[in-house]
Amino acid sequence: MNLVDSSGWLEYLADDPGAGFFADALSDPESLLVPTICMLEAARIVTRERGIDEAVEAITLMMRGCVVDLDVSIMLSAAQLALEHRLPLADSAILATARLYGATLWTQDSDFKGLEGVRYTPKIKK
Repeated sequence: MNLVDSSGWLEYLADDPGAGFFADALSDPESLLVPTICMLEAARIVTRERGIDEAVEAITLMMRGCVVDLDVSIMLSAAQLALEHRLPLADSAILATARLYGATLWTQDSDFKGLEGVRYTPKIKK
């Protein structure tokens, strides 16, 4: 299983220089987990930068994977991971989701750098 965090989705959706790093993880919707918090972050940024119609298209693409709601077990795990690794709220929920499902977390968010189960690459500047 794979989970691409919000930064990876945004890179891929914008076809930015690092999009290729995420292409393999995003190529198989059957093995792709999509936390609703990633959908929210992507929708917020895409709406701000390109408008609501493109945000709807992005969410539609994201929904091809297995959408994972933020439930109590993920919340409790996220709270623990946030304290343990000093992660922001959304990042801790994303990591908790990946770990709960045994998924590899693909990201370019340096908050995840060096954590177990994470495939990290730095953001490539345009």
